[in-house]
Amino acid sequence: MNAMDVMTRDVVSIGPDASIIEAVRTMLQHKISGLPVVDGAGCLQGVITEGDFLRRAETGTERRHPRWLEFLLGPGRLATEYVHASGRKVSEVMTPDVYTVTEDAPLERVVHLMERHRVKRIPVVRGKNVVGIVTRANLMRALASLALAEQPAAADDAAIRERLLAELNKQRWAPVGLMDVVVKDGVVKLSGALTDERERQAVRIAAENIAGVKKVEDHLIWIEPNTGVIVEAPND
Repeated sequence: MNAMDVMTRDVVSIGPDASIIEAVRTMLQHKISGLPVVDGAGCLQGVITEGDFLRRAETGTERRHPRWLEFLLGPGRLATEYVHASGRKVSEVMTPDVYTVTEDAPLERVVHLMERHRVKRIPVVRGKNVVGIVTRANLMRALASLALAEQPAAADDAAIRERLLAELNKQRWAPVGLMDVVVKDGVVKLSGALTDERERQAVRIAAENIAGVKKVEDHLIWIEPNTGVIVEAPND
């Protein structure tokens, strides 16, 4: 899936010369936590979010540093913090450096940017113009839609076993060579050994996600390397 498949197209935005109060009211009215900032031509200028209002002079939450730290930070950094806490226009408070994607960007790219830069929304641009936005909520809705659309396909035991082994063979953590997989009447029976106890849940999930699986019976064991203690599957 690409960004265009999940993005919100009717983007609520605000201008750089708008007031802070206008930005706050817009977010509250639309129940959103951030706004792209665009100029009159629709070109992206920045993003303003709830986080930009955490340290504000009006609420007495502006940053206060010890004198020794102020000396280390320098007047430039302190001046920037003052502008952020006391500025009246969106352009004075917004984050100007914005991570963006194009419409054909894969969702993996979107998620990578969110995780790496700890942001909750990624504007989608065409040239310099904002044509959409992908938020964490968009990704959750896409997941829900896909889950609802999934229809378990009927599969015989041989097909279930083949698909499970194919899935496990793709995973570098899976101890496929140490395991036996038997499928009868849609019931997957796992036996053999694990190299790490944490693999147990992952193997079960891989089996449960195969269409046609009715139940998973776990008979896998793990030998604790330091003590030699054998850890069997917990009772269901």
